[in-house]
Amino acid sequence: MYKRISAVLFPVVTILLVGSLMWGNQVKEDRNSIQIKAENQYQRAFHDLSFHMDRIHGEIGNTLAVNSASQGMHRKGLMNVWRLASEAQSEINQLPLTMLPFSKTEEFLSLIANFTYKAGVRDMTKEPLNENEVKTLKSLYANCGEITKDLENVRNTVLAKNLRWLDVDTTMAKNHQQAGNAIIDGLSSVNKKVETYPELDWGPSVTSMYETRSVKMLSGVPVTEKDITRKALKFADAGSNASCKVIENGKGTDWESYTATVQSPKGSPLTMDFTRKGGLLTSYRDDRQVGPKKVSIDDAMNKAEEFLAKKGYRNMKAVNADPYDNLVNFTFVRKQDDVLIYPEKMTVRSALDNGDVVGFQANEFVYEHKDNRDIPEPKLSLSEARKTLNTDFEEVYSRKALIKNDRSEDTLCYEIGGKINGAQYRLYINADTGLEESVEIIRDSAADVH
Repeated sequence: MYKRISAVLFPVVTILLVGSLMWGNQVKEDRNSIQIKAENQYQRAFHDLSFHMDRIHGEIGNTLAVNSASQGMHRKGLMNVWRLASEAQSEINQLPLTMLPFSKTEEFLSLIANFTYKAGVRDMTKEPLNENEVKTLKSLYANCGEITKDLENVRNTVLAKNLRWLDVDTTMAKNHQQAGNAIIDGLSSVNKKVETYPELDWGPSVTSMYETRSVKMLSGVPVTEKDITRKALKFADAGSNASCKVIENGKGTDWESYTATVQSPKGSPLTMDFTRKGGLLTSYRDDRQVGPKKVSIDDAMNKAEEFLAKKGYRNMKAVNADPYDNLVNFTFVRKQDDVLIYPEKMTVRSALDNGDVVGFQANEFVYEHKDNRDIPEPKLSLSEARKTLNTDFEEVYSRKALIKNDRSEDTLCYEIGGKINGAQYRLYINADTGLEESVEIIRDSAADVH
């Protein structure tokens, strides 16, 4: 009997054993294939990074080598540097550096990209490189030369010692001292050297891109929880039976704020966020349950305008409506005289069951608001600005608008809305130069309000 059982089981076990060995070998081959592909990708990304850093160094040198009046070559060189720096940033993100502090080098490349882009996109025949920008480029030329040599040394070491990039994260995880691996040591050295570079004059447009919006930028004095309670109850139009709970956020940081929750006996809770400095309202939310859609978007927009005016946000104009389900998001900007001030923007959410406002976000409005902006007179007429339009562009409306240009500067434009190629667009034509400062496509679900 046992002989018969063993005669049956033996070949079955043998087949299973052989099958498991074959499966294990296949898994090992697949894993090795994946590792080889990953290693090849890391090697390629690093070689490209080293190559592009060398190209950046060369292009900056070419830009500095030509005559100061060669605006065309300056612009070409700057745009090449911007493109190469952007590619270098992408290559850093492809390397296994999640545990290696390489952020200073990546930030340095980001600054180079933004600096050269901001300088290169402007009309250099009217605004050539100034003395400070040339000085910054000379410093960048020297710095990029050093980084290029250091990356080249790392690359040569990797090739000479046949090192693997796949070992970087493993080494970092095991060795918290971040030493003992030539790749790690080399890149850490590069990052530390970048960190020691003196601060350069990147210009106001680039510097503003890296400024964090904090309470330090606001005017006014710090407020107390008692002040916030009073402000929240007033904004909510709450009766004497309402309660207000205030929570302090980010104490001791640049983001100090308060969150207030107002609860009425019969109503839904209303949540509001205020800045600690000045006690300015940055967001509002009504947590009530929204019912089926019953009112139109136009009716909801009118109620939103009334709500903002009642709450002290006067001269606000809706410029966009984005409905979804039984809600609609409106974009409002402040209007001064006949000009729309786009930096002073807020998003208002309304419910389409009765048209009431159920929330808004006003961070941009809070940080950009000025009671009376200095708006210059346009040098070009609307008819002159229209001459720059594509002949196939079908204009629907036009109005004056103040926007932030690519250099984060307030720029007066003619906003011209219309259609071309089956889509809706907004074009912002500089009211002084006639150049197109910005182009926006209106998504299919959204409506351009004018």
